[in-house]
Parts: sequence; structure tokens; C-alpha cells
Amino acid sequence: MSEKKSRVRNRLHGKKRSVLAAAVLLLAAAAGVIIGTQLLHGDQEVSFSQVEESQIPKEIATDIIPEYKTLERALACMIDDDVYVVVTRGEKPTSGFQLSVERIVIEEENDKSNLAVYAKFTDPQKKTAISQVITYPVQVVKTDLKKLPDTIELRIQY
Repeated sequence: MSEKKSRVRNRLHGKKRSVLAAAVLLLAAAAGVIIGTQLLHGDQEVSFSQVEESQIPKEIATDIIPEYKTLERALACMIDDDVYVVVTRGEKPTSGFQLSVERIVIEEENDKSNLAVYAKFTDPQKKTAISQVITYPVQVVKTDLKKLPDTIELRIQY
């Protein structure tokens, strides 16, 4: 009887290994599909550099930032054949709120381009001295793009 139990137990372990192997193959295939889809759609990293506040083009400083600073969004604009991305975080009640553009990707699908802007939002540390003043965190970056995208999307990371 124990020999029979041993064979049954071995079969069960074999089935568990088969199910585990099938699950690993399924996950690998799904990852391949996701990566392949991104490659086929032409997703590509966009090079950019941060623009210091004193170097922000006048059109952005006087027209775009004042109009959008109270909103949380990403905008793209072309000035003198250069594409700039402006990320605004909205109105904040104190100092210490920051943002930084971490990554920009152009996604192509159905002959449309979407600019995905990944921005990291940082809140003030608890129990830290901060100024009780309304702030409007903004960051402007200059990209290597030669034309404006069809759409732009802000993807926030904390």
C-alpha cells in the first residue's frame, strides 16, 4: 500500500511541477507580448534637459505658466523650432512641494503620437519647517522633438 501511495504522491508532485512550468511560460509569454507591443507601436524615449527658471522662454513664462499654474497637467509647445514640455502641479498651500520630470516617451499608435510625461511629485517632509505661502510648482524641459505630439499625458509618480 505504501508503494502505491508513493506513486500517487510522485504523480501529484509531477502535476504540480507541470502546472508551475505552464504558469511560468504563460507569464513569460505575456511579458513578451507587452514588450513586443511597445516595440511595434514605436514607443521611444525622448531626450530632454531641464530649463532653468532664468532661461525659460518669454512666451512660456508670460503666457503659458500663468494660465495653467493652478492646474495639474503637462503641456507641450513649440517655440523657435524647439519643443518644450511644461509640467504644472497646481496650487499648493505651503513650500516644500516639488516636481521633477523623470522620463518622456513618445508612443505611436494608429498614426497618432502621444507624449507620455513621467513626473515625480514630492511632498514636504512631516515635522519639517516650511513656509506658509501659496506655491505653484512648475518645471519646464526642452526636448529633442521636431514636432508637437497629437496628445500629451501626465503620468505621476510619488
